[in-house]
Amino acid sequence: MHPLDYFNRVYVINLASRVDRREEMAEQFRAIGRDLNQLNIQLFEASRPENAGDFPSIGARGCFMSHLRILQDASAKGHARILIVEDDLNFAPNFVADSGQVFDLLAKTDWAMFYGGYEALTASPAAKNGLARLEPSDSLRTTHFVALQKPAIEEASAYLAAMLERPAGDPAGGPMHVDGAYGWYRQAYPSHETWIAIPELGHQRSSRTDIHDLRWFDRWWLVRDAVAAVRRRRNTR
Repeated sequence: MHPLDYFNRVYVINLASRVDRREEMAEQFRAIGRDLNQLNIQLFEASRPENAGDFPSIGARGCFMSHLRILQDASAKGHARILIVEDDLNFAPNFVADSGQVFDLLAKTDWAMFYGGYEALTASPAAKNGLARLEPSDSLRTTHFVALQKPAIEEASAYLAAMLERPAGDPAGGPMHVDGAYGWYRQAYPSHETWIAIPELGHQRSSRTDIHDLRWFDRWWLVRDAVAAVRRRRNTR
């Protein structure tokens, strides 16, 4: 049994225009013995809104809406456990062995959310057998490798949808980056357990951003391809 079989559905967020990331994700899945768009893996087309609205950027709004649409899809289909990965994920070199142990332990735990990759903004707790429990107040950044199971799928779906109805900066939580929104959700449901993998099971691959404003070397076509080639070499090290 493959470790990813623990999840009813593995959603892979990808913009239709980012063929480069789609091909890189296909390579990542092949490296761990899976093919993109097979079995329980679903390539999920990312949202690309026309404007930022009350969000920090168009990309931030698109990422938020992509996660919300996935939560709504998983809720409608009755999935018990889902994994959401973004298309700039690189699986750890020992992913299959390490994740197998982590997911076996997770299956014996009453968890709501799980992060296999993250950027900790507060001190990480001590790990036991590859897992550590977060306090609701512990802050994480990035959402390239996050899992949820019932009832958190339905709750987070409703929570994020409610954020869209409020203005930015609302004291009850308005439009924001989706990693922040998940943090607000966790604090709103403090009895729900969130766990992280230590060490991480995957990290973000260096790639041209879809969330923030592009730097000059990603905008200028004369150097853009060369920069992409350098990133590919760096990501394979």
